[in-house]
Amino acid sequence: MSSSLLRSLSHCFQRQHFNFVSQHGPRGSRFLSVKAPEVHCVTTVLPKPRLDYRTISESIVYKSHNAFNRKAPLPIGALQLVVRHYDEQKRLSNELGLKRHARSNLGEKMRKVKDPLEKQAILEEAKLLKVEVTDLEQKLVTLEDILLGLALQIPNDTHPDVPLGPEEAAVVLSTHGSDPIAASGKRDHMDIGRALGILDFEAGATVTGSSWYYLLGEAALLEMALTNYALSIALKHGFRFVTTPDVVRADIALRCGFQPRDQNADPPVSQMYHIASSNPSHPELVLSGTAEIPLGGMFANQIFTEQVLPLKVVGLGRSFRAEAGARGADTRGLYRVHQFSKLELFVVCSEDASEQAMEELRSVQTEIFEGLNFPFRVLDMPSEELGASAYRKYDMEAWMPGRGTWGEISSTSNCTDYQARRLHIRYRRSSSTPKHTPPSSLSAQAQSAPAIPFAHTLNGTAAAIPRLIVALIENGAKFDEEGKPVGLDLPSTLKPFWHGTSSIIRWT
Repeated sequence: MSSSLLRSLSHCFQRQHFNFVSQHGPRGSRFLSVKAPEVHCVTTVLPKPRLDYRTISESIVYKSHNAFNRKAPLPIGALQLVVRHYDEQKRLSNELGLKRHARSNLGEKMRKVKDPLEKQAILEEAKLLKVEVTDLEQKLVTLEDILLGLALQIPNDTHPDVPLGPEEAAVVLSTHGSDPIAASGKRDHMDIGRALGILDFEAGATVTGSSWYYLLGEAALLEMALTNYALSIALKHGFRFVTTPDVVRADIALRCGFQPRDQNADPPVSQMYHIASSNPSHPELVLSGTAEIPLGGMFANQIFTEQVLPLKVVGLGRSFRAEAGARGADTRGLYRVHQFSKLELFVVCSEDASEQAMEELRSVQTEIFEGLNFPFRVLDMPSEELGASAYRKYDMEAWMPGRGTWGEISSTSNCTDYQARRLHIRYRRSSSTPKHTPPSSLSAQAQSAPAIPFAHTLNGTAAAIPRLIVALIENGAKFDEEGKPVGLDLPSTLKPFWHGTSSIIRWT
């Protein structure tokens, strides 16, 4: 995270009130349709992120190496400052506690003293203590804000099996489908889409600008079929369907690990579309870049019982990406666009269940893409591709012969407690649950397990529609004897979700 991101977080926090009251939620649930989880709801205003300064201080060497391996933009000396400020925070907190205890003792003493002169002396001492307590409280608030600002820049820990290095260091975990067909410029999805009359980029450019588009006829129907096909598989695996808001508070996006503005770029650029407001007191709003953000926010500031975990939802939303600075072939056609439909899987689970949950997400995604009959592969992404929030990430890439390369169609991330600590998603342990040892913890000291730990969150793409359309068009195009596109071969798995008939579609 950049310094601008921290200023944005601080600005959001300064506009919020942090006192909140826990209360029991209603008997009905908005997460599960059968069994309602017992959830303790709190107010809609989120408290500050609660980061683990103790673990950071005890594993500073690991944290430093981890940030270096992930190429995280961590300022020089930030980790050492966290340790120093954490020690100072503990010292001030202890001193403040002693001063408050002394004030309490003076109050007890005042009630017992009869002599007026002695009472006056106690009052003078109490006034001095009050000033000292107020001064310590102010120092502690300032120090805690500085400490939080530094710690927020530290990325999540990294799974020990993650390969180190840039994108090229990714490890292929599995391959699926038939052998890739030869790369060919005649299979470019833009040319095929124009020839078949199902894609219109020129009208999109006229109405909005570059990287905007119209899906026409069979392409629009293909979007609907893909969405409902992927949704049917998610529902089969126990996910509950959710339609999400496309507008979210910038603060929620930040807490999920997304950076609305990149001040490190030259010149600074916006990664999200910001909604202008005439009222500066209103929270800053952005168009959501992925349904992961509103899905994560849906669980924010709540405490669940362990028995109802995992909570599994599949959300449909429009994703908006400014994609500032994108260049080259990745900007061509539907591959990288500013708006698209996306079906997202999201899981909230206990802290010892997230690695298994990640494999389950991978299995659901594999089932979805195997039914589409194009070649694809699963990659274990290297450290420099994890971003701020992912502990581990799998990418799935489809062969796109018109582009002449593999193209990402999906990703799955285990964010452990990174998002949950920022969004305050917690759960109450059952009495029989053993203590969990964090995978990143390098401390030799035994740590007591909190009764209400932070949950782990995971997310995975079920269907990023434009990328799937690219793969289906480029692999399924049919040509006449002169090499002109005349139709598409589409997998029969989509036929039950198709509306109407078409002269250019052949089901295979």
